[in-house]
Amino acid sequence: MTRYIAHCALIVSDYDEAINFYVGKLKFKLIEDTVLSAHKRWVLVAPQATNQFSLLLAKADGETQKKFIGMQSGGRVFLFLKTENFKKDYQNLLDNAIKIIRKPVEEPYGTVAVFEDLYGNQWDLIEPKNI
Repeated sequence: MTRYIAHCALIVSDYDEAINFYVGKLKFKLIEDTVLSAHKRWVLVAPQATNQFSLLLAKADGETQKKFIGMQSGGRVFLFLKTENFKKDYQNLLDNAIKIIRKPVEEPYGTVAVFEDLYGNQWDLIEPKNI
């Protein structure tokens, strides 16, 4: 039996705001947006090429969860966006005024830059050398 991580919950302050960022700016696809109740939706987004892993955009419910918006990993890089075309995807970040934390560098494992999502979570954009 194959096992894999299917979703990772990402705490957001607003569903539509988060969808606009991930789909509109990062060019992810909206996989599902299902209303569960008056205040809760099941919203999945993922990079275009993946069918196994997606982010569950989870609207913060209460003050405790709101404290973690943008700080789900305590200020470390939280998610890693692997690409086969670093130059194109990095330019997309710039074109969409996405905050760059660390400009591109060549590392032994590939080309990497760090950016922030709309809430301040840090991401690596990485093109591994072995692609």
